[in-house]
Amino acid sequence: MTVFLTGTSGLLGSNVLIELLKRNYQVKALFRDEHDARQHQHMKDIEIFMGDITDAQAMMRGAQGCDAIIHAAADTGLWPARSPQYVATNVQGTINLIEAGKKAGVQRMIAVSTANALGFGTKEQPGDESTPPKFKQYGLGYMETKHLAQEIMLREARNGFPGLVVNPTFMIGPNDHKPSSGRMVLAVYQGKVPGYPVGGKNYVYVGDAATAIVNALDKGNIGECYILGHENLSYQEAFTKIANVIGVKPPQLPIPPVLTKAFGGLGTIYGNLTGGTPKVSYKMARVSCDGHYFSAAKAVRELSLPQTPIDTAIRECFDWFKENGYLSDE
Repeated sequence: MTVFLTGTSGLLGSNVLIELLKRNYQVKALFRDEHDARQHQHMKDIEIFMGDITDAQAMMRGAQGCDAIIHAAADTGLWPARSPQYVATNVQGTINLIEAGKKAGVQRMIAVSTANALGFGTKEQPGDESTPPKFKQYGLGYMETKHLAQEIMLREARNGFPGLVVNPTFMIGPNDHKPSSGRMVLAVYQGKVPGYPVGGKNYVYVGDAATAIVNALDKGNIGECYILGHENLSYQEAFTKIANVIGVKPPQLPIPPVLTKAFGGLGTIYGNLTGGTPKVSYKMARVSCDGHYFSAAKAVRELSLPQTPIDTAIRECFDWFKENGYLSDE
């Protein structure tokens, strides 16, 4: 089977690529950046395809001759809160891949969404695939466009297209080249986390998410969503776990919501006045004050999602950063 993979250079996509090759799939890997493509050109069983998911004709050519599509590319930006680019990449890009999949006659398409496109819950009653979405209260275009793309995929599946959706929570692990979620690990290591907000989230080892996604090529049900997650941790618990694993002092200061939001408000003012990207905006600060907790029971049951301890995910993330020179400079 040949798989057309988007988002290959990202944290999740790079781990999906490793899992596909481990299982002897042929991969046509989409790259937008020539530098990223050159780093992969030596790998066996990979066909490099240059293009952008916003280019519908390029995606038609990319999917040609492929048996399946794994669509992991996305614009995950949180600043500005809304942007036409989020629509172009997350919504139109997904539509382009669906149409390309139809023309190529793929057997299955797996669209990577986000758990934030579903409804979160508490630790005692975590959200699942049936929980009504709650993202609208935050006004973040990333969440909104990922939910819209997800709904388009599910609608197409109801009309006969062989697609399903996976919804990863916060992924941690190796091969975080950019870096993305690993910035949290780096910040704790560098002592840049002064305290912790009152909220929390669900965490998953990126290798487990990649395993479940490749499993979904022949497992799971068409037209359904699957939360890929594991441990529900408050920010205090997460920062303490990170610090303990990498051997530094954990943040000790609880930050009340009023101060968290005030700091985010200053970030928004900075971004609006300078055109720069704030570390935290007001809307991002609001998210950190809530507990975004999920259950991955359905994916464990139907996609054989592994449940690797988050301590392992943190250790592999940190070791990868160390081995690749990310700790030498702040």
